[in-house]
Amino acid sequence: MSANQTLTPRATKSSASPRSRALSVIRAYIALTKPRVIELLLVTTAPVMVLAERGIPSVWLVIATLVGGSLSAGSANAFNMYIDRDIDAIMGRTQARPLVTGEITGRAALVFASALGILSTLWLWYFTTPLAAILSVAAILFYVFVYTLWLKRRSEQNIIWGGIAGCFPVLIGWAAVTGSLDWEPLILFLVVFLWTPPHYWPLSMRYKDDYASVSVPMLGVVREAPVVGLQVILYAWATVAASLLLIPVAPMGWIYTVVALGSGAWFIVESHRLYQRALAGEEVKPMRVFHSSISYLTLLFIAVGVDPLVQL
Repeated sequence: MSANQTLTPRATKSSASPRSRALSVIRAYIALTKPRVIELLLVTTAPVMVLAERGIPSVWLVIATLVGGSLSAGSANAFNMYIDRDIDAIMGRTQARPLVTGEITGRAALVFASALGILSTLWLWYFTTPLAAILSVAAILFYVFVYTLWLKRRSEQNIIWGGIAGCFPVLIGWAAVTGSLDWEPLILFLVVFLWTPPHYWPLSMRYKDDYASVSVPMLGVVREAPVVGLQVILYAWATVAASLLLIPVAPMGWIYTVVALGSGAWFIVESHRLYQRALAGEEVKPMRVFHSSISYLTLLFIAVGVDPLVQL
């Protein structure tokens, strides 16, 4: 970074009002938690609580679980940004992150991440159930140590196994209501586990050069587009198949069945289109699959929450 680049933000900060500076710092800390990732995790938590209750759970319990889950995910994401701050400074899509711009120091980020982790554990323990709190700790540890520190920079299977951390919210939601686990949350855990690779691999194709520049072996970097496309298809089919297991086990009614089949078919079709374009040597447009995967998971879990209410 040049001297001019360094001086410019300092001048801006000094000329800003105390309120503006405070808001800027708050926004930086919020960015450290990756709020868009947290939103997707919460989408999988609340519906599972409805399924566990077979009705509307206590509003306070839902709020407490979502708050605790947000704090937990925020902690894991902040640790992730702290650990990855070296490569974030090189990758184009991450250069605006607060640890790269200097809005937050590494030490402050580490303290913030630790505080969120401790707070989330205590919160979930006292306001939900001990099992939910334990699962939350497991999710943080898995994301930080297994994915970020071990797999991410070493294996092309990083997303497959590292994605397990993102599956924990369904277990936490169920445990917050029942204090135990059962087949239903385990099936949904499997759904999110299988969904994560075909959700993230298209993103790795889109930002292939970014990941290659920092030697992170995402599948989109180390494999040709047709190979990645085929893997996306296989995991998309497996995801939809796993989602159908919930129908006889829960059991689920017609709303979930229709949504699971309809949105699943759309997800699979988009995956096949990606593969066909890759085989033909055309522009693959991987973000179509990325966005359709988000819509698929959102619709599926909305159906998870709505279906039990319709059956009442």
